[in-house]
Amino acid sequence: MNSTNILIEHIFRHEYGKIVALLINKFGPAHIEKIEDAVQDTLLKAMQLWSYKETPKNPTGWLLRVATNSLIDTLRKDKKTMLREETEAFLKEINSNTEDIHLNTIIGDSQLKMIFACCHPSISQEYQIILSLKLIGGFSNKEIAKALLKKEETIAKAFTRAKKKLRTNVKSLKIPMELGLRSRLNVVLKIIYLLFSEGYRTTSGEVLIKKDICFESIRLALLLTENKYCNQPEVNALIALMCFHVSRFEARIDANNEIVDLEHQDRKKYDRDLIVVGNQYLGLATQQSEEPSGYHLQAAISYCYSIAESFSKTDWNSILDFYDILIKKQRSPVVVLNRLISYNKVHGANQAMNELKLYELSSNFNDSAMYYAVKAELYKDLDQFDKSKMALKRAIKKSNNLLEQKHFSKKISLLEKSRL
Repeated sequence: MNSTNILIEHIFRHEYGKIVALLINKFGPAHIEKIEDAVQDTLLKAMQLWSYKETPKNPTGWLLRVATNSLIDTLRKDKKTMLREETEAFLKEINSNTEDIHLNTIIGDSQLKMIFACCHPSISQEYQIILSLKLIGGFSNKEIAKALLKKEETIAKAFTRAKKKLRTNVKSLKIPMELGLRSRLNVVLKIIYLLFSEGYRTTSGEVLIKKDICFESIRLALLLTENKYCNQPEVNALIALMCFHVSRFEARIDANNEIVDLEHQDRKKYDRDLIVVGNQYLGLATQQSEEPSGYHLQAAISYCYSIAESFSKTDWNSILDFYDILIKKQRSPVVVLNRLISYNKVHGANQAMNELKLYELSSNFNDSAMYYAVKAELYKDLDQFDKSKMALKRAIKKSNNLLEQKHFSKKISLLEKSRL
């Protein structure tokens, strides 16, 4: 991926949610379609200009100024809104002070308000998640369909209906009071973690990790801790989990931009400072709650991976214990398959394969790339190399990520060489 494409990807992903949230906060959800159009047109204009001109020193300020001017022009033409003094002042500030405007605080405030607005109790949880991923995370319909295990056209239709619900039921963006905050917090955390997960293991394209999405997710979670009613154990546990994951970023991709298995990762590349920070948040989360949440358990698992001196010294027994508790709280294909990895290390491939067969018969079975990758690993450990290769070929077909496809192809080559 060349530098221009990387810039374009970054603009769409990193800036879209910021500008949309700020403008909806300023002009209200009633104008959501016009705001989306204005922001998308602005991003396209930026892509065209910045591909051959120098990027502005403050790209966010530039985008906000151009998108706001575009939106104001549309609203004036439609004659559906009267510009109040504060709106005029907002427009004047953006136009006159693009380079020096301090946006971080108002953007953070707007995004936090936006995520709680998307999680309004009158909107179904499915719509809450779709709205948040689209309007805050800048996700495509394809990415959301992958994350929610649905068809792309289903997501597109649902987003249209969800926006109508938002316009009807949410007149302005605001942080709800204590009771409202607590009732929406679980969905907010789920959305933040979905955002992070997409960055940590990108479902499509030519990169595996989109670091900006991961750090944006952590920033949103940290914003929650600034509100006394949101500073809950689950929030701190999620921050810990994300810190532990991020600490292993540099070891997951090698100098040739290829995926590195956990077994072969260079532990010296792990970010020890982030592991310390994650441990601090996990300690705080544990002190705040007697009953561990799913985020507590996932953070504990990630901590075990992060501190292991080597693959062989990984505490597989503790990891499996944590997964056994987690699976009772939230059984999902991802949890089931990740548990099987540690189950294999503790009980062996034969018993792990029996567990996999039980999963295949379950109601939440999903024949994903991850499923075939785990199946291939079990077959390899059982010395059934032909079946392992077949499973890897299926994994390649199921994956939309080019790096992941290349990684599975490399595994097939290694299996063939091992038999020579």
